[in-house]
Amino acid sequence: MKIKAAVLHEMGKPRPYYTSNPLQIEEVDLIGPDVDEVLVKIHATGLCHSDLSVIDGSRPRILPMVIGHEASGEVIECGIGVNDLKQGDHVVFSFVPMCGHCIPCMTGRPALCEPGAVANTDGVLLNGNIHLKDNNGHFLHHHLGVSAFAEYVVVSRRSLIKIDDNVPFEIAALFGCAVLTGVGAVVNTGGLSAGQTILIVGLGGVGLSAVLGALSAGAATVIAADINPQKRNIALQLGATYIIDPAESTSVKQVKDLTAGGVDIAVEFAGVVNALEFAYSATKRGGTTVTAGLPHPSKTFALSPAVLVGEERTLKGSYLGSCIPARDIPAFIALYESGRLPVNKLLSETITLEQINEGFERLAGGNTIRQIISFN
Repeated sequence: MKIKAAVLHEMGKPRPYYTSNPLQIEEVDLIGPDVDEVLVKIHATGLCHSDLSVIDGSRPRILPMVIGHEASGEVIECGIGVNDLKQGDHVVFSFVPMCGHCIPCMTGRPALCEPGAVANTDGVLLNGNIHLKDNNGHFLHHHLGVSAFAEYVVVSRRSLIKIDDNVPFEIAALFGCAVLTGVGAVVNTGGLSAGQTILIVGLGGVGLSAVLGALSAGAATVIAADINPQKRNIALQLGATYIIDPAESTSVKQVKDLTAGGVDIAVEFAGVVNALEFAYSATKRGGTTVTAGLPHPSKTFALSPAVLVGEERTLKGSYLGSCIPARDIPAFIALYESGRLPVNKLLSETITLEQINEGFERLAGGNTIRQIISFN
């Protein structure tokens, strides 16, 4: 079938993106679902820093590619072997397809699915298929098994989580990345317990989701840090206890003064090394520092083993919020429906597919939180 999609042919184009237009809206061919695959109509998809990292080249991917990974949609057709979904079901996408058979999957860590990681690196679906072609018959690669900047997608059944039909698509899309990664990093990777203190560094859609998640989980003190004063103010409006500019020379001292020596848990989402250094320095003796940011692979973080050992510190990475999507997406949606996780407050703008380059320029400039492309 013929569909419209946003295709990335070249990484690293100059800003402003509304002039350089790194994403081209093209008519492409979508091949129908094979065994254990599903055709889904996209209803809503979010613009995320992980997408921007591909556009600017800091997270290189195989090109050309239809990018986009945070989305919700409606099942149109199921391939052979898909018996637990049906036409009309509402779904949220997981940007790591989960085979269910590798050691990480079988030990409750599907975010680390080994075949899923290989498929995502290669720009293919879990079974190795590519379902997108340009008008010259050349393949277009898949982004994280989803390729959501398109009217329709074909994905592995292992990339889909069924949700209740009463959740608006624009809200449901947020649970595919922003909420999954942010809240998951706090409660799963960080293991936040009620009454603990937490520092959240980097207040984009993922970081602000983490603020909401920390409050929902019962944190006694939530300190939100970002170099952007507008984002700090949004965190305060969402319920953060204190806000801090990490660029200030006294920022670490401020955190330690507010928490009697440092936070129990610090979580970093900025994707820059100095933000991780700040988060680690502000964590107390015996505390846990979590990073979910993704700087360029060439960037490194200097760590003192003496401090790590002498203060019994923990430093952990978090991918997909260490979530089990089939468990956590419905659970987080239930928190939203109860009013305890008001992620609707993260929505900044609703845009069209044709406005995608303008949207990424806003995101790159730090002038938005979560923009949603609506296909409704």
